[in-house]
Amino acid sequence: MNVKTNHPEQCQKALSGLKNVYDPEIDLNVVDLGLIYEILFSDEPKKVNCLMTLSTQFCPMGESIVDSVKYSLESNFPESEVEVTLTFDPPWTADCISEEGRAHLNS
Repeated sequence: MNVKTNHPEQCQKALSGLKNVYDPEIDLNVVDLGLIYEILFSDEPKKVNCLMTLSTQFCPMGESIVDSVKYSLESNFPESEVEVTLTFDPPWTADCISEEGRAHLNS
């Protein structure tokens, strides 16, 4: 799980909150699934930009997952404008799943 960021401490705070956002079809959070690619922070204006993907372009829960990611970031950074951008480049693969996520799925 290599999330690109320009502010490691703030990113850890963001990822901690995002561990509560689950893909309901897979029963794993978006962080351990490897769906979060990048979280960037700016001070002027205060903004959080999140670049993420889904396990498939046609994920039936995609809109709900993106909305939940945005809500989580807004909750953790209420003073900031939050923008979540969806990308499929690079495409998600099972190799993106963290070791912790793999252990959960195999239990």
